[in-house]
Amino acid sequence: MRQAKTKNNGGSNVDEPILKMQGIEKRFPGVIALHNASLNVRKGQIMALLGENGAGKSTLMKVLTGVYKRDSGTIVYKGKQVEYQNTRQAMNDGIAIIHQELTLIPKMTIYENIFMGSEKTKGLGIADKKYMIQKSRELLRILNMDLNPEKRIETLSIAQQQMVEIAKVLLYDAQVIVMDEPTDVLPDEEVDSLFRVLEDLKKRGKAIIYISHRLKEIFQICDMVTVMRDGEFIGEKSVSEITNESLVSMMVGRKLDEQFPHVEVQKGEEVLKVERISNEYVHNISLSVHAGEIVGIVGLVGAGRTELAKTIYGCYPYQEGQVCVKNRKVPKGSIKQAIHSGLYYMTEDRKRDGLVMLLDVRTNMTLSSLKKISRCFTVLKKTEKEAAEDFRQRTRVKTPSIFQLVRNLSGGNQQKVILAKALMTEPDVLILDEPTRGIDVGAKKEIYNLINELKEKNKAIVIISSEMPEILGMSDRIIVMNEGYIKGELSRQEASQEKIMHMILDQA
Repeated sequence: MRQAKTKNNGGSNVDEPILKMQGIEKRFPGVIALHNASLNVRKGQIMALLGENGAGKSTLMKVLTGVYKRDSGTIVYKGKQVEYQNTRQAMNDGIAIIHQELTLIPKMTIYENIFMGSEKTKGLGIADKKYMIQKSRELLRILNMDLNPEKRIETLSIAQQQMVEIAKVLLYDAQVIVMDEPTDVLPDEEVDSLFRVLEDLKKRGKAIIYISHRLKEIFQICDMVTVMRDGEFIGEKSVSEITNESLVSMMVGRKLDEQFPHVEVQKGEEVLKVERISNEYVHNISLSVHAGEIVGIVGLVGAGRTELAKTIYGCYPYQEGQVCVKNRKVPKGSIKQAIHSGLYYMTEDRKRDGLVMLLDVRTNMTLSSLKKISRCFTVLKKTEKEAAEDFRQRTRVKTPSIFQLVRNLSGGNQQKVILAKALMTEPDVLILDEPTRGIDVGAKKEIYNLINELKEKNKAIVIISSEMPEILGMSDRIIVMNEGYIKGELSRQEASQEKIMHMILDQA
């Protein structure tokens, strides 16, 4: 794995930060969000900004760009102390944020999105379309993107849309570019393309702040690392001086000697039995899961893992075969009947399918269990509140109140809300699709502990994950899929990444 080197040609100006934040304090009612937070960013370098969810990374960036007004501390940019009133002011001065959730307008063209709010006009206020198209083409070429600026955003891939977002900030000649979880929306094959663009931006002297929960990427692309914890500055290190373990220790304040805490449980009776189910996504699938057992399902992108889970759960119909829970046949194609039968599927996309972001924690937790908290088609508010508070404590959701909007929680706590929502249905079988996607290492450990508690309570658990170490670390058995078929099965003792890949590639 490549480790980036800190640029230093011996001159003092090379190490002088283009952006320096020192002693930043930010308080909200009853909460100290930032305390003595600091950050140094240099031209031609990528500075990773790391910390668990809730560490203060986003708050620090909002202070930088004028979304929040700091209570104390200093921000020095290009040698001058600054305090922006809004993000537009920061952008005009050369500091820009590319958010995790893209802000493009799908029905508009590439050039219209790039110039939105900064439209070029000629005489009588008429839009200078020719100039904007030509300039957009130049910006895209800088990013090695051969795209027609008149194409609509909705026709582009996610990776291409992200490049349009970068082109937008280049229009403002941004010198400091903040990238918030830039690879979260990208398929694996597109990540390398983004990294090549970032390397090129470094060569052009841009200073990049890179926020990511994927530690592997830090060692691939970053030069320096700044770690925050509980709103405070913990340390700044060169990537060449750190290890994965030391980085995790800085982030969580403790060593994670056992990243994947596997527990041994005596396997019980067969709970889930799938027999020869087939549809357009999966072919002749048979499998079983026992009480107190975790079965991992692994495969490359397009292997059919999620499609299998959704077929078992009733999202997709199947033409042949059957699904049984505790020897009782689960009716086909009905999520409601699947839940009633003791099945629950926890989606991989918590924001789109798992949660209603505009509702509070209480309502999200109880959505799948309304029968238990209702009488005569009326929700019993006291019963609902008591149930939500009970499951909040069980799943250790960190929130000021169950009436807090779920969108205001960290990614790890949002995931726990979905888990609480699942557990409230009292399932016998729990299918977890990418249960730790998009959450930090500390929150992952908490999720793993909750999964193990369920295992010890004799739940039958299926984990689908793209993270091979997660599958190898948590599973008792591993099912390998490719192109909608099961290619084989491995016990925990015999499984390895090499054996799994051989099985996927038909070389076993």
